[in-house]
Amino acid sequence: MADAVSAPIRVLVDADACPVKDEVLDVAGRFGAAVVLVSNGGMRPSRYPGARIVNVPSGADAADDWIVEDATRRDVVISADIPLASRALEKGASVLGPDGRPFSPENIGAALSFRSFNQHLRETGASSGYNKPFGPADRSRFRQELDRLLRRLTSEPAASEPT
Repeated sequence: MADAVSAPIRVLVDADACPVKDEVLDVAGRFGAAVVLVSNGGMRPSRYPGARIVNVPSGADAADDWIVEDATRRDVVISADIPLASRALEKGASVLGPDGRPFSPENIGAALSFRSFNQHLRETGASSGYNKPFGPADRSRFRQELDRLLRRLTSEPAASEPT
C-alpha cells in the first residue's frame, strides 16, 4: 500500500469494462499523475504505454479489493461500480464514474439506494436492465471532471508539506 504521506497522485482504474482508459492516460499525463489499470481480464501493456497494468486473479470483486486496499486520499478511482465507489470514498480517495459523474460522501448513499432499487426492478421483470448508451457528451464530461479533480489534488499540499 502506498504511503499516504508521500504518495504521488495516482489514478486507479477499474479497467475491465472502462470505456475511458485512453482519456485517463491523456488527462493524467498532463498532471504527471501515475495511472494504474487494474483488471482480472488480462490487458496488453502495449495498448496502454505509460500505465502500470495490474492483473488480479479472476473472481468476484478481486479488482475492486485490490483498488480499495491500495487507495489513498491522494488517488482518484475511476469506476462505474457503485459499491467500489463507496469503499474507495471510505478510504478517502476521490471517485469518478466513466460518464464524468463524481461520487462523494454526500451522494453515495443515494447512488447505492438507486442501484438497489434498479436491481429490484430487474429481478422482478419490471425493467429490462439496459444502461443508457455511452456517448461523446459522457466522454467530454469525464475529461472535464478528471481535469478538475487532478487540478484540485495537485494544488493541495501533501500531508508531509507545510500548510
